[in-house]
Amino acid sequence: MTPTTDARPAERTPGVPGAPGDYTAEMQTPGFRRDPYPLYARMRREDPVHRSPRGIWYLTRYADVETALGDLRLSNDRERITAALSARDGNLRSLSRLTSRLGRVMTNTDPPDHARLRKLVNKAFTARRIEALRTRLQEIVDRLLDAAVAAGPTMDVIRDLAAPLPDTVVCELFGIPDDDRAHVTAWFRVLGNLSEDVEQAEAVVGQFEDYLSRLIHRRRAEPGDDLISALVTAQARGDQLTDEELLSTCFMLITAGDETTTNLIGNGTLALLRHPGQLARLRAEPALIRQAVDELVRYDTPTQVIIRAVAEELRIGGRTLPEGDLVYLVLAATNRDPERFDDPDRLDLTRRGNRHLSFGNGPHFCLGGPLARLEAEIAIGTLVRRLPELRLTGDPLNWRPNPLQRRLAALPVAY
Repeated sequence: MTPTTDARPAERTPGVPGAPGDYTAEMQTPGFRRDPYPLYARMRREDPVHRSPRGIWYLTRYADVETALGDLRLSNDRERITAALSARDGNLRSLSRLTSRLGRVMTNTDPPDHARLRKLVNKAFTARRIEALRTRLQEIVDRLLDAAVAAGPTMDVIRDLAAPLPDTVVCELFGIPDDDRAHVTAWFRVLGNLSEDVEQAEAVVGQFEDYLSRLIHRRRAEPGDDLISALVTAQARGDQLTDEELLSTCFMLITAGDETTTNLIGNGTLALLRHPGQLARLRAEPALIRQAVDELVRYDTPTQVIIRAVAEELRIGGRTLPEGDLVYLVLAATNRDPERFDDPDRLDLTRRGNRHLSFGNGPHFCLGGPLARLEAEIAIGTLVRRLPELRLTGDPLNWRPNPLQRRLAALPVAY
């Protein structure tokens, strides 16, 4: 099926609540937070390259977003993006201070810096290294479920499994001492709520940077078998990693996958509980789990939106995007585009040709995607196998008010 990338946009009256195309008003409603996909479907049909009253472009078609992800005229430079966001919303001006503290990390830069930094980090995320974690990940999941089951006949999948699993994995990969892990995971929680409390997040970034600086200093003196030591060793060999880049890269790697993995496990478990036929299929065929995770991450996308800034004027989907504008690439909408997926609103664990965009595409394809997949495979697969009577006990559920990430506040279940 060939998408109509030059379809004429629908007529709309920007800024008038209730008028055709006033999608941003609907994005503030409780109904959208519970289920954003009907609105995304309307946007794809009515105005797939939509400019909001605030001057932000929303791209919702698979073909357009796939193209945009590979176009270097759409910048991922965080300072450029933050400046554009702040110009549109005075409440976000403190983000510029937060961005300056984060430094120039791989995920927040454009070529050529991005290619140089990514080459270094690639060494830490090889397929072999990730697969070698399988046994340890299984041990962590079993321990977390043992504790949850021992506590009683109910549990919160987010609190008891989906959040502590990536926390533990990241701390082990980076050699965070056991005595420090409670502080580090508390910082994760604050940073995960960035959109809710920017000022608190800024303070936590400062504390976390100070902590990482001391840890890097210790690893220089006494390297170990962890990722910080690997990056320190690369710097010592003269691989063009400045001290600021080393600090920022460690910060990025430690924090980047925590939120996404939690969302993937939580959203995926909920999708199975709401589709008992698919859940039964997975129980009957445990080997489906790898294929199932790709379908779960497509069906309810953990990272709903990623942001780019227009560095040079370009045309997408028949519209001209001027330099300086912001672009929201709505991954969640692309993953249910009927031009790309047959019957896209149906959960089908046996779906083939599942080329979703949940981990991005192009030069910024998510480096931690394979690790997130493996964690979800083991967490969801073990949960389904060990708890055959697993069922949802609370509905409607509460979703966190983050416009970019789709995450449950809690997922109460009984077993």
